[in-house]
Amino acid sequence: MVNYGKYGLVALNAVNQLTQSQEKDPCTAWDEAAIAVFPTQLSSRKKGCPRSAFLGLCEEGKVKGVKSGSYTSSKANKAYANDAADLLQSSPNLTTKDLWGKVISNAEPKVHNSQMNVVVALFHEGYFIP
Repeated sequence: MVNYGKYGLVALNAVNQLTQSQEKDPCTAWDEAAIAVFPTQLSSRKKGCPRSAFLGLCEEGKVKGVKSGSYTSSKANKAYANDAADLLQSSPNLTTKDLWGKVISNAEPKVHNSQMNVVVALFHEGYFIP
């Protein structure tokens, strides 16, 4: 399996939960998946940027098996994730670093905070709706 980083694994685990249970919402699925990946690291489970990236993709209806809805108040991380998802459709070999550079190209330099790991994992595992 490709190394998507721990937040990529959280995203994949969350989607698997959502496809198995229609009653579960993306917020709960992410939180439960984060507990599984980070059982003793509370700060890692609560990290907002990758969570908001995942919820932003779900909110826009870009994740297979997940109903679009209102899941996050984040504007920046949602935009980064959705922009990266669109870029991967035409350039599937972009790395997390490449994607990050493209989605913040007009902004002041910011440090990548695992948002792209979420996007890359979902894309390469076939969970995006084209």
